[in-house]
Amino acid sequence: MRVTKFEHATLTLLEAGRTLVIDPGSLTAPLADLEGVVGIVLTHEHPDHWTPEHLDRLLRAFPGTPIYAPEGVARAAAGYDVTVVRPGDTVELDPFHLEFFGGQHAVIHETIPVIDNVGVLVNGDFYYPGDSYAVPKGRAVRLLAAPVGAPWLKIGDAMDFVLAVAPRQAFGTHDMTLSRIGKDMGRARLRWATEQDGGEFLLLEAGESTDL
Repeated sequence: MRVTKFEHATLTLLEAGRTLVIDPGSLTAPLADLEGVVGIVLTHEHPDHWTPEHLDRLLRAFPGTPIYAPEGVARAAAGYDVTVVRPGDTVELDPFHLEFFGGQHAVIHETIPVIDNVGVLVNGDFYYPGDSYAVPKGRAVRLLAAPVGAPWLKIGDAMDFVLAVAPRQAFGTHDMTLSRIGKDMGRARLRWATEQDGGEFLLLEAGESTDL
């Protein structure tokens, strides 16, 4: 399975000529040259994780592609056919097996309502938490996409999240709000956390991939 990081929080997974798209949002350039898109996962409703423009482009290129997301996205994207998923749900989307975790977005501030958010584990190997620190308990994660910068993120909490997941490999995502210096500082902290359990931290930039 090939995992590709795009700008900010957008990811694609390619397996056997089929692609799963995760969180195509407003800070990500239009996705081009995708192969056989069979599903779209939206972890939550914030625009940096989905936009109508991205969905429209994907659905024009791959009509009928199913969209999986929590209840908050189904309300926000009322014009789209969204299959609601909740923590504990599983989806079979050949060749992808999806498991969902968490349930809530990380707290930004007490004055800002907490919204729905799901983390997704793909084929038991790759995990992305969306905007949360939801740990896929009982799962041995081979590759973790770990948020490195956000209004809700304190780097110590992000480090604790990586320590709790203890992946074999990790890379930083959710990073377009950071300067180059800030991104490097955050990734250095996540590298330390990954290495505490003998894992490897990958320095993936937008458009770069790694294989599982």
